[in-house]
Amino acid sequence: MKAVVLVPGTTDVQLQERPEPSIGAADDVKLQVLEVGICGTDREEAAGGRAAAPPGQRDLVMGHELLGRVVETGTAVRSVRAGDYALFTVRRGCGHCPNCAAHRSDMCTTGGYADRGIRLRDGYHTEFVVDSEAYLVRVPPGSASVGVLTEPMSVAEKAIDEAVGIQVGRLPDATDAASWLSGKNVLVAGLGPIGLLAAVALRLRGANVHGLDVVDPGSIRPRILERLGGTYVDGRQVDPRAVGEQFPQIGLIFEATGVAQLEFDLLSALGANGAYVLTGLAGGDRPTTVDGALLMRTLVLRNQVMVGSVNASQRHFALAVADLERAKGQWGDTLGALITHRLPYTAFADALSHHPPDEIKTVLEWSAL
Repeated sequence: MKAVVLVPGTTDVQLQERPEPSIGAADDVKLQVLEVGICGTDREEAAGGRAAAPPGQRDLVMGHELLGRVVETGTAVRSVRAGDYALFTVRRGCGHCPNCAAHRSDMCTTGGYADRGIRLRDGYHTEFVVDSEAYLVRVPPGSASVGVLTEPMSVAEKAIDEAVGIQVGRLPDATDAASWLSGKNVLVAGLGPIGLLAAVALRLRGANVHGLDVVDPGSIRPRILERLGGTYVDGRQVDPRAVGEQFPQIGLIFEATGVAQLEFDLLSALGANGAYVLTGLAGGDRPTTVDGALLMRTLVLRNQVMVGSVNASQRHFALAVADLERAKGQWGDTLGALITHRLPYTAFADALSHHPPDEIKTVLEWSAL
């Protein structure tokens, strides 16, 4: 079978032949790969950045944003059958820490985890994949057209879940997680795939979503946000530090830009008792100026919290699938508009090296839905 293969630490990415995997255990599931999304991590890998081959291998099969179709199952598998749409999660635990033992490898404490398609485990840019049912998530047929968005949606779900959980645990007026966001002003910074998917999850929970970016108001990202019922804030016209004056008492900031200076500047927009969750990975090539004393005073005197969030658990993948289905029912084809480019898998080199100005999500197609 064919696979997109990278030699980690280099820009050597090729389409190669690999042996087709087979069912080897009673709980194994074999998927035919249908679609795989491209994200910044994939492009970083292809440019020679962070990636690690599996032990004993020189190269790594890329890809971690999967949608597939079940073609075969082991004798003990009960959750899916041949023909179902499904996907596998990304992270595999270290096998040592308590969190991984509790099936929360997204919170691994040793750093000895593996991520399929990123480090130490082959990924999903290939024709067939096999893994344990323990890492499987079923996708309803009605959501298959946006099922490839599940992995990035799961990242947004976890970040929101963590922030809300902290707030419900500490605020006297926060009665439960299901209703805490309802009616609250929320700022989403960065309207890329994860930012827009966060906006979807937040709108489903009744939040007043304000999305900050630096693109023209008539371009596709603000248009999608507005279809969801959100409000666009042009960061070129509004000082990020003044957003809190325009939208008072922002209860939650969801950061998805990865721009360190902006991440700090936006803290002044956060309301009293607010939560700030960061998902963007800041690069190290931009100088940052921070008034550390003011930052610490603000966090303390306004009872604010900051939390970083990465990866996602099985539960957050399941939440992502459920919310994608709800969103498709509520906003129809709006969600599908996030997939701006669909290319055949043979165009992998172009997809990994080029970022079109109007791109939100590029997907490589391996087989027809």
